[in-house]
Amino acid sequence: MKLGIVGSGKIVHDFLTTANKIDHLELTAISTTQRSRQIAQDLAQQYGIKKVFTNNAQLCNDPNVDTVYVAVPNSLHYEVVKQALEAGKNVICEKPYMATAAQAHELKQIADTHHVIIVEAITNIHLPNYKAIKRVLPKIGPVHIVSLNYTQYSSRYDNFLKGIIEPVFDPAKDGGTLKDLNIYNIHLAVGLFGKPDHVQYCPVMQQGIDTSGILNLTYADKQATLVAAKDCYATPRSFIEGEKGSIYFDGSTGVIDSFTVELRTGETKRVNLNKFDHRMASEFTDFVNIIDNHDVTTANELYNHSMTVMDVLANAVKSAQ
Repeated sequence: MKLGIVGSGKIVHDFLTTANKIDHLELTAISTTQRSRQIAQDLAQQYGIKKVFTNNAQLCNDPNVDTVYVAVPNSLHYEVVKQALEAGKNVICEKPYMATAAQAHELKQIADTHHVIIVEAITNIHLPNYKAIKRVLPKIGPVHIVSLNYTQYSSRYDNFLKGIIEPVFDPAKDGGTLKDLNIYNIHLAVGLFGKPDHVQYCPVMQQGIDTSGILNLTYADKQATLVAAKDCYATPRSFIEGEKGSIYFDGSTGVIDSFTVELRTGETKRVNLNKFDHRMASEFTDFVNIIDNHDVTTANELYNHSMTVMDVLANAVKSAQ
């Protein structure tokens, strides 16, 4: 994979710290705004990125780029992804996928027309620990209660309280805790249990944006409570509770460093199958394999998963209005 990166924000900095751990990944180019050009140049020098652009079109049309990683504010996803797809590039788009299902359908059609692949970058469903939890579920089931928690006091929250509104807290830029943190909980719940029958979001609203909130998902045989907060401090713990036992883990639902299986028989086992220390390495390893092998089947499965997550998001937003 010859990767071009659009964006130079926090997530790009984070990704670049682990990019050298990903086999068959070549950092070809980075594009950012003129204002952030020096940041991009510094990143290029530090991580061996070959070209720096301040024009996304130039990156998208570079013949040495075959895949574009879109890591810009949520509100810009659609236009940047569309530009890359129409240039015949594969696309890895940061979560959340798109603002609407209509946008996502349109972009998938463009990708199919150009015989390229589009995937959503979301860490947890690519982690070996997530896949292990999925395999273990029958041992504790039937599952009836799910409690997922991603609480992380935001480094930008203090500025928010002072009236300095950055994109993650800007409703005009598709910000908010639901789409920034609770999205991980939704991906996890949908991946493990499928589409819920009912969705209800109860947000904590400040200055027109949800700084924290509880999302309730109702299934025929279970209830799932998804908690996310950028305005609280806690060490979160998540539980999956069944008739034969439970699974629990501490920390971010986007990382799942390890998990514990506790059976009603008294047997307890701690599991960690993650291969990488960094949460983004597993997903990008998967993306390299999918794109380099043009694995349309797996890409379509991921697309369908992302569309289910988008449906949950849309219903959550609607329920809170």
